[in-house]
Amino acid sequence: MITLDSAESSGRHNASIEASYSRIIEGASWKKQRIVVVLPSSMMINAKVALSHWNLIFPPNQATYRMLCLGQEVGEAYSTAIEQIIAHPELSQWEYILTVESDNMPPADGVLKLVAAMDKHPEYACIGGLYWTKGEGGVPQVWGDVTDPILNFRPQPPPRPGELKECCGTGMGFNLWRIAMFKDPAIARPLFKTKASIEGVGTQDLAFWTEARKAGYRCAVSGDVLVGHMDINSGIVW
Repeated sequence: MITLDSAESSGRHNASIEASYSRIIEGASWKKQRIVVVLPSSMMINAKVALSHWNLIFPPNQATYRMLCLGQEVGEAYSTAIEQIIAHPELSQWEYILTVESDNMPPADGVLKLVAAMDKHPEYACIGGLYWTKGEGGVPQVWGDVTDPILNFRPQPPPRPGELKECCGTGMGFNLWRIAMFKDPAIARPLFKTKASIEGVGTQDLAFWTEARKAGYRCAVSGDVLVGHMDINSGIVW
């Protein structure tokens, strides 16, 4: 004969209700956490990268909308997509944009961890996963020493597990952004612009953060969200 004691019959999560309560509160999935996913890409995505995107877990029973920006230069893709989002009567009222790129491999629980971090740290307009530039001797995409009064984008040491590392700019391979920041007219348009002219040379991500920092926006990188960066030609994940 099988008998159940009261603790077993009530379930594991109910067995420690205070711990379970704290986990739900910290995860913040009980709040509105609606996410627009923006993915700029060429015509093809590596199968392993695509699988990592398919495996992403989003907050349960929350709205998610995916936008594929196909065939545009990456700065133009982000600028066009985000302007469309903030002009949309419904999407503009959502909470977050997740940028994920066609050569980045995020962990399955990465979105959940970024949502929890954003809820816990309202001072940040963007928190990204930790990934590195490709190749031997690659550096973490944690750009700029915030303790330096002069704006800079020197690569910084990565955050350790459990840490957030504030920086002057991030890459965009796996970032959660507050939609509200993109509505601010203080940030110059186009929002993202790859520069290679007399005005200077710069990637679209750091060109954006140059303007966003002027408007008072802050960003950080999470040491708990580890993202691979695939070299499509060699198949090596850095």
